[in-house]
Amino acid sequence: MTLVTLVTGFSASAREAAIAALLDDFSSTALILEGMPDGDARFDRFGSAADIQIKRIAPGCVCCIGNLTLRVTLNRILRHPPARLYLSLATATHLDEIKQFLIQAPYDALLELTDDLCA
Repeated sequence: MTLVTLVTGFSASAREAAIAALLDDFSSTALILEGMPDGDARFDRFGSAADIQIKRIAPGCVCCIGNLTLRVTLNRILRHPPARLYLSLATATHLDEIKQFLIQAPYDALLELTDDLCA
């Protein structure tokens, strides 16, 4: 079961800093980062590390566009499921809808939501 933390906040750099503060190592960790970095792209330097998967997806409400981008990215990551997944969202507008998406089949058997992180 992969533990999933939804991360929201004002800027991409604030969200990434909040995630980085929680990590003591990158073993079996995946990041889905919505939007382009707006400052220190701290995770981009780990892009080739073996134990961390980093995927950036285009900004835009993943809920309103039918979750297709999120679904494809998530499915690719779950081919080799990490222990931890941080999903950084550009907006918390539809956070409840995204949570509903993540607790429905097939993800209900693969993911466990943790407390949200607000940066």
